[in-house]
Amino acid sequence: MIIVPVKEGENIERALKKFKRKFEKTGAVREMRSRKNFQKPSEIRRIAKQKAIYVQHLRLEEE
Repeated sequence: MIIVPVKEGENIERALKKFKRKFEKTGAVREMRSRKNFQKPSEIRRIAKQKAIYVQHLRLEEE
């Protein structure tokens, strides 16, 4: 459970911003989306490998 202490006279917009930041850090939305559809471990490894190749390609172009 996320608790955001609100100080006396603090703007509600600022408290909402803190809540959103804390909620994003927990990774709840990412985890929910990943659990929505099952991915085989081999598929996860394949996607990670493709991403690594892509990032390496970008870094080589940068130099």
